[in-house]
Amino acid sequence: MRPDGTRVKDLPPLVAAIPYIMPKRYDAWNSITENVDEEAVKAYIRHWRREGVRLNHMSVIIAAYYRAVLDNPKLNYFVMNGKIYRRNHFCVSFVILKKRSDGVVNETALKVYLEPSDDIFSIDRKIREVIAANQHEHQSNSTDKFARFMFSVPGLPKFVVWLAYHLDKHGLLPRKIIDLSPFHTSMFITNLASIKTSYIHHHCYEFGTTSVFVCMGKPVPDYMGGDLTRKVMPIGVVMDERICTGYEYAAFYSDFKGYLRDLSQLETPFDGSRPQKEEERTPAGVS
Repeated sequence: MRPDGTRVKDLPPLVAAIPYIMPKRYDAWNSITENVDEEAVKAYIRHWRREGVRLNHMSVIIAAYYRAVLDNPKLNYFVMNGKIYRRNHFCVSFVILKKRSDGVVNETALKVYLEPSDDIFSIDRKIREVIAANQHEHQSNSTDKFARFMFSVPGLPKFVVWLAYHLDKHGLLPRKIIDLSPFHTSMFITNLASIKTSYIHHHCYEFGTTSVFVCMGKPVPDYMGGDLTRKVMPIGVVMDERICTGYEYAAFYSDFKGYLRDLSQLETPFDGSRPQKEEERTPAGVS
């Protein structure tokens, strides 16, 4: 029994055998480049900005991704110790940069939990709130504090990581540690477009349970589509192939692209519950 997932049983024999044939996540990663219509996303963001609601590219991508995962839940599976698990929540990890007073830029990893009752506005609000709580030099989250303590004792980091890895392997890692770890996540995402850098295919970490890593790159002309007057945002996706088949990923991607083509589908709660009131769409102090 794991605190973050339930083992999937009654799998076809070949599917159950694959984690033993490819025991490491780096054995099993597949990569693909997807192109998002940058013009459509920018137009959508501008529309809501005129209404006084600020959205950004990462919130749009995460919202469309999560909505598609709800339709295709195997994208939220993970593999640990040769077994396939169904994650019992959905969360997204990402890194933000924090500039110190001496000009040195440090990174800190954050994690946001999403719910089926969320929509694109609440997802954006959750992301902005966790960034606001951690973006300044003097602000430290629990993960930063734990890491700082760990590295304050010589020899402790190696032992702690070794212990955590083996406890996790056997489902014994405490929930509090899993909650602290950005490597135990449904999806890790990085926005290299924010620093005007091309996308990469980033590996999925062997430590933890990350099965999908998404990297957003700076927009480029639509060479593939043949219309150089329009731009697309290339996205590098790396996925642990053991969690789903190619057919299932194709179904997920079709839904993902469908939500990006018609972003209005993300404006109501994904589980069909009561839509948010207009005043709930914008975080306090943000316009």
